[in-house]
Amino acid sequence: MADDVQQRLKGKMEKTVSILKENLNTVRAGRANPALLDKVSVEYYGTPTPLKQIANISAPDPRSLLVVPFDPKSLHEIEKAIGAANVGINPSNDGKSLRLQIPQLTEERRKELTKLVHKFGEDAKVAIRNERRDANERLKKQEKDGELTEDDLKNEEKAVQKKTDECVKDIDGIIADKEKEILEV
Repeated sequence: MADDVQQRLKGKMEKTVSILKENLNTVRAGRANPALLDKVSVEYYGTPTPLKQIANISAPDPRSLLVVPFDPKSLHEIEKAIGAANVGINPSNDGKSLRLQIPQLTEERRKELTKLVHKFGEDAKVAIRNERRDANERLKKQEKDGELTEDDLKNEEKAVQKKTDECVKDIDGIIADKEKEILEV
């Protein structure tokens, strides 16, 4: 039973860290990254469709992204969707593809992005702590129901805390790496 709690906790914590990484990929760090357009949705034949399903997105150089639609007729809709997605970059249309020039970040913008990255990190840590609390509550309920002894409960709670500490340390490392990437000129 306690193993179920540990496995569930591990899965939830890994999911939290993966969501944090996805969120950080959408933060523009002054370098071209196709993940900047991951959350862009295009109205394609009346259906909202993720951009990456209807176009090839590449970074031919560190300062630009190239979007080549599989269906050339959808170019105008893609251009409109990128503009509406508020990624802070206006695409230039050459009739066959869209090129997005990634502007150099100002010092002020870098500081804003750093604050945003720290907010994502704090949100992830709060989620991890909530998962720890839920796991500990489930363990205490098992002890109350007679499925765990008091000593087993203490050991399981220590294991939960150890996993929590590891996860928070991972999050801090991920945030530090992203902050370094943003502040790099």
